[in-house]
Amino acid sequence: MATPVRVVFLGGLGEIGRNCFCLEVEGRIVVVDCGLMFPDADMPGVDLVLPDFTYLREHAEQVDGIVLTHGHEDHVGALGYLLADISAPIYGSPLCLGFARKRLEEARVMDRTELIPVRDGESVTIGPITAEFIPVTHSVPHAFAVAYTTPAGIIFHTGDFKLDLAPVDGRRTDVARLGELGRQGVRLMLSDSTNAETPGRTKSESSVGPVIEDLFHRYSDRRFVVASFASHLHRIQQVAEAAVAAGRKVAFVGRSMIHNTTFAREIGLFNIPSRAVIEIEEAEKLAPNKVCIICTGSQGEPMSALSLMAINEHKHVSLGPKDVVVISAHAIPGNEVSVSKVIDALYRSGAEVVHGGSAPVHVSGHASQDELKSMIDLVRPEWFVPVHGEYRHLVHHARLANEMGIDNDHILICEDGDAVVIKGEKVEVKENAVPAGYQYVDGITDDLDPGVLHDRRSLAEEGFVVVIVTVVVATGEIVTGPEIVTRGWIHADEAEELLEDARAAVRDAIEGAAANGVIDVENLRRKARRALGRLINERTRRRPTIIPVVMEI
Repeated sequence: MATPVRVVFLGGLGEIGRNCFCLEVEGRIVVVDCGLMFPDADMPGVDLVLPDFTYLREHAEQVDGIVLTHGHEDHVGALGYLLADISAPIYGSPLCLGFARKRLEEARVMDRTELIPVRDGESVTIGPITAEFIPVTHSVPHAFAVAYTTPAGIIFHTGDFKLDLAPVDGRRTDVARLGELGRQGVRLMLSDSTNAETPGRTKSESSVGPVIEDLFHRYSDRRFVVASFASHLHRIQQVAEAAVAAGRKVAFVGRSMIHNTTFAREIGLFNIPSRAVIEIEEAEKLAPNKVCIICTGSQGEPMSALSLMAINEHKHVSLGPKDVVVISAHAIPGNEVSVSKVIDALYRSGAEVVHGGSAPVHVSGHASQDELKSMIDLVRPEWFVPVHGEYRHLVHHARLANEMGIDNDHILICEDGDAVVIKGEKVEVKENAVPAGYQYVDGITDDLDPGVLHDRRSLAEEGFVVVIVTVVVATGEIVTGPEIVTRGWIHADEAEELLEDARAAVRDAIEGAAANGVIDVENLRRKARRALGRLINERTRRRPTIIPVVMEI
């Protein structure tokens, strides 16, 4: 009897971020990526959004390993939270593991894992599965596609990729090996869908360098501040090289920027002369045209280096007309408003701002339609599942797969929580096979209840009203109050008549209840809430949260 293989999706299908799925063979599990997502505007107070790890917690003893395709937060950022519940070795490139190590040390979970580096083309056995790590180009160095050999055949996962013919480091996607896999036979292919709506090919990362050089020439008398993802070492490399060529010193600002560039220099993946690097404190002493600051904050994070500079609260950098700020990144979905606010603040400071909307200072790290079709043509899978994208991206990618000759009945559009089951000749989707809701992180709390989020939305949209009244415990007679305190419903100074009517409604409700012998505190609270809610709805058509406080003497 054929051994069944399951592919279980915990995140990344129907959204940008939270990328995480599992391969399950003979009761053993390999976790592939473990990413986070940034919160949307309708998630007040939420810092991060994680996959639901319920399935993995319930099967913690069955997890043989965690495979990381590359070092972006939407693929590795939730590792610290997962390792709080399970213990397993982690496989990835030395750079990716170096990025992950710092997060794991901060989460104090390094004792629950072993970091196992893998190289281009290397194969490792993880439980009943063999994983082959195939180099692909992306916006972070040393990204992998991975071919998993299972009892049901090869399951091929592209990871995030593009087919960059002129990568900054010369490490190209191994198309020869991909073609060999296609001839060998791939049972199931999972492919990055982020740019499935974008026609043509994605520009090479090396195309950004000349644009940056031109900016240094055009604004040769000004100080430069360039914001980028701290993981985007090829972008940082090009900016640093252009700055040095223009006779400038480079200062790195932001904790993750300093850590990542330092680590990458140590392992030989980031090259800049030591003489050209200065501390940010030294930059203040140099003429504007002798400095280039490379910092974090391209996504408008409130406490990032660029955001603090924009509002003149950074300890070492104050921006003004002598500065050019280059935002060398696109806003991740959900961050658009934050990025726009930072750009506005930068303009208010007097600085010149250059971003992707005004100059080609950023290119995507994801394959566009022509590259996606080329990948399908190389691998020629029997079955196809689009992954890594919002639902519309998955649909568009499915259409591309059909154009490339894959029958529609062999293309599976899945969502978080679904499982693809391969058993013999049969491949099918089990919908909602595992829990896959959002897990919210608020401060140090990583299990924020959805009900709390609902309350926050309600408070943000409708406000709240507190009514306070003191009664005699034996009779229910009102001694003081009712007093009404409100926030976000009406402005008290401008609505005294409405507030007086509200006080009267509560007073009448409590006195009426007392006259009928209802004097216990809980019932008096209920009467006060209903009376006040009825009046608020009639007079304002609003539904603020009502908090009755009945005190006894």
